[in-house]
Amino acid sequence: MRNALLVLMIVSLIFTGCAAEATLAPTNTSIPPTETPTFTSTPEPTATFTAQPTATPVPHPMSIMALRNAEYPGSEITIVRELERGANYRRYYAYYLSEGLKIYALLTVPNGEAPEGGFPAIVFNHGYIPPNVYRTTERYIAYVDQLARAGYVVFRIDYRGHDQSEGEATGAYGNPGYQHDVMNAVASLQQFPDVNPDKIGMWGHSMGGYLTLRAMVISDEIKAGVIWAGVVASYTDLLYNWRRTGAFTPSPSSTGRGWRGSWIEQYGTPEQNPVFWDSVSATSYLTDLSGPLQLHHGTNDDDVPVEFSIRLAELARAQGQLADLYTYDGDNHNISNYFSTAMNRTIQFFDIYLKQN
Repeated sequence: MRNALLVLMIVSLIFTGCAAEATLAPTNTSIPPTETPTFTSTPEPTATFTAQPTATPVPHPMSIMALRNAEYPGSEITIVRELERGANYRRYYAYYLSEGLKIYALLTVPNGEAPEGGFPAIVFNHGYIPPNVYRTTERYIAYVDQLARAGYVVFRIDYRGHDQSEGEATGAYGNPGYQHDVMNAVASLQQFPDVNPDKIGMWGHSMGGYLTLRAMVISDEIKAGVIWAGVVASYTDLLYNWRRTGAFTPSPSSTGRGWRGSWIEQYGTPEQNPVFWDSVSATSYLTDLSGPLQLHHGTNDDDVPVEFSIRLAELARAQGQLADLYTYDGDNHNISNYFSTAMNRTIQFFDIYLKQN
């Protein structure tokens, strides 16, 4: 009997111990999470950094915002030599500085004493010409002559890599270099003693029209712009709706033609990334246009579709901007058949906004 009682006591103690273990087990699993390697209560410095709001991405160099934020100090215009005089104006071969590069130009100055405040002036942006065949004194002679005869200082610049201008000719559409040359030309003209710094307009043909439109949404210093047969569409249209069938012959020295493929690879298509493609398009910023526009385009232009100018006029007007549009039935990229008509309209437009205002 005593042995049986002893066995019962031992069995009882065993079951009591098991029950005690069962009641202790949950307290073991309730160890605070801070004792596990989650680092949530004491974050490492890297965790703190990644928790901060994402920094604003650096704008693409070709974006309008990046170009607005750039500095364009220009420089004194240095006369290299005087050229043969025009009918009522002097002609000079000159240069200015753009990003440390000497950019050469043809400069015309009306004869006689400048009016109070200085002469009105026009930055003249030529269209695409293969840089290795471009010559300062051989192109756009009649255009410059007409503007100069009308009493304007004309500054027809040679973009970097053209003729004697320093730097590499990288093209306009995928590299901001030419645009910097245009903006520094404006700043340089404003420093020229004979020029009224508040009366500067801009004229552009083809690629020069592209540079002109962009300049007018980058800066408010351009008071009026005239564009002939301009490449003035959005980048989406340049990507999908620009098929040049005319006399365009790319130069081996121009390396700016690869923007389409490289941008799509890096940023996606306009459908995939509309924010990027809008950011590089001047047409996205027409509310900030610095002055009135006058557009000219031949309907038989094989190099730049007339629809580009038509669409720009519509977009600008929708934003409350003044955009006069003239189309020339059957005319070509240079508006050769209606040159006198287009030039007379150009001068009348500049007279209104640069001389009378």
